[in-house]
Amino acid sequence: MHPPHATNLPTRRRDFLGGAALSLAAAPIASLGSLLAMPAHATAVGGAAGFESIHTVDAGDLRVAYAEAGAADGPVAILLHGWPYDIHAFVDVAPRLAAAGYRVIVPYLRGHGATRFLSTDTQRNGQQAAVAQDIVALMDALGIRQAVLGAFDWGARTACIVAAVWPERVTGLVSVSGYLIGNPKANARPLPPAAELAWWYQSYFATERGREGYAADPAGFNRFIWKQASPRWRFDEATFQRSAQAFDNPDHVAIVIHNYRWRIGLAAGESRFDALELRLAAAPSIAVPSITMEGDANGAPHPDPAVYARKFTGKYQHRQLDGGIGHNLPQEAPTAFAQAVIDVTRL
Repeated sequence: MHPPHATNLPTRRRDFLGGAALSLAAAPIASLGSLLAMPAHATAVGGAAGFESIHTVDAGDLRVAYAEAGAADGPVAILLHGWPYDIHAFVDVAPRLAAAGYRVIVPYLRGHGATRFLSTDTQRNGQQAAVAQDIVALMDALGIRQAVLGAFDWGARTACIVAAVWPERVTGLVSVSGYLIGNPKANARPLPPAAELAWWYQSYFATERGREGYAADPAGFNRFIWKQASPRWRFDEATFQRSAQAFDNPDHVAIVIHNYRWRIGLAAGESRFDALELRLAAAPSIAVPSITMEGDANGAPHPDPAVYARKFTGKYQHRQLDGGIGHNLPQEAPTAFAQAVIDVTRL
């Protein structure tokens, strides 16, 4: 099944007087029924088969597609996926949080799933500031004043940025692999051979050959990344295919390639984000209550918790998970991840 084009999805719009007029009450939600429902065997971690419905809302540059679960008046948890993953990384996390009383929002990031750009003129930009601004715009569009953020990979970088720059919007942060805010100038410097090998796909994407190779078969490429990043996760093909639908997005390749080229200074960002990127290049501290997490079998490049712990200046815990947990920690260990989201505001 291919993700429907956003123009075929019901859309909700909200008007605000500047950035300050935020409503805590959500507008009525339009949905698609059982858009992503699949057979019960579709997940390898023994839980939900899919999200019951998908909603859309115009927010900033995007028409954002997102899943929602739980009570509309509960405290909000926003869960952010990374690459090459999608909202189904949280398919077994969301019901746990909903049962604990949360209103759970799980958006497709730009270039994924049914999320679409509102204008053909907008740069297909994957830089960190743009993705972070998307989430702030989504919160504004949904009238969400504050939320706890739970995330991994691109999503964790995004959540770290929102927590560092807009702490008044964040009640707590759960970040897999910790502090991930980047600096292209620093990243442009070469790494030792072993570290460069771990980032092989970034070097591949830096070439036109790499772009063409990824565009030819995103799903096949990403299945390999899943196996490399989580070498002990025994996901089945139905589980992968459920998420692979999210790569069938007209902007997916452009966003992924730009993201990795921008990270190492090979592609320019947009000037409207220059001031924000300048703040991020200084590696701002994160003062909101935070829990960082890491699996013992993460095959993707990730920083040392002992190094990044000092970037969290508020209430803070690090949780190390054993048992062969890889890079996609929320999907591989949903109970532990959901518990961290619940616990972080109680530190």
